[in-house]
Amino acid sequence: MGEIKPEKNTGLMKWWKMMRPHTLSASFVPVALGTALVLPLKTPNVTLFAAMMIASMLIQIATNLFNEYFDFKRGLDNQDSIGIGGSIVRDGFHPKTILRLAFALCFAAMLIGVYICAISSWWIALAGLICILTGYLYSGGPYPIAYTPFGELVSGLFMGVFIIWISFYIQTETLSLNCILISIPIGLLVGGINMANNIRDLTGDKEKGRRTLPILLGRPKSIILLAGIFAFSYVWIIALMLFGVESAWLLIVFASLPKAIQATKLFRNKTKAIQLMPAMKATAQLQTLFGILLSLGLVLDYFI
Repeated sequence: MGEIKPEKNTGLMKWWKMMRPHTLSASFVPVALGTALVLPLKTPNVTLFAAMMIASMLIQIATNLFNEYFDFKRGLDNQDSIGIGGSIVRDGFHPKTILRLAFALCFAAMLIGVYICAISSWWIALAGLICILTGYLYSGGPYPIAYTPFGELVSGLFMGVFIIWISFYIQTETLSLNCILISIPIGLLVGGINMANNIRDLTGDKEKGRRTLPILLGRPKSIILLAGIFAFSYVWIIALMLFGVESAWLLIVFASLPKAIQATKLFRNKTKAIQLMPAMKATAQLQTLFGILLSLGLVLDYFI
């Protein structure tokens, strides 16, 4: 048998990987869920839905690029960096190219935001600007959020909870209790993606002076907390059903439970960063499956 050659990052594949596509579920799942919540009230505006989806993903990609640029500028990325970050040092991107592209995507998202505001409410402009600023400050500025214990909280709020709220609000110009309550597990799972990344990078981040939540808690307690986030998300859905907030159709989310178990086991059984890549991938897949199934449950409840 011939030797298996490693995959090369060339051409479009190089650009695609730089955008960290596996993280984009953190933006499109909340938009889908927020729009599905609109169904009992009215037929969603498909154009608004598409605009919100594109704008959210552009902001997410821009946030990833800001992270790429500032990690390089602070000397955190090198040839041995684990994961798909570090495109500047591994794939030859010019740092200014990354930064300019990030700002260009933010500008494009703002243009789409103007359209969304014109159709719905200009209050959305303030919310959108705050989201873009947060995306920049996550890894940029004098005190990057990513270097503190608040990365999970901020990512969960702004890329999970708030995106659901905005997606619902632009369709209805109101905010319901159901929308607020259903956004909670998605926010937790988006934060869980961030925590999975920080658990994987714990050793390297600690050496480079970061103070992430897993560094403060330690690896064993961080894994317990992540598993607790998974468990709480499912318990929350059961509670919504028992208290009559939503129907039993939402229990369809339990089809994603094996992915939660898989991610937890992978984190418990491995310690090296390269070995934890599958665990991080499973965590992102869990958030995607959970959110899609939750949206499907809402759609089935409306039509059946």
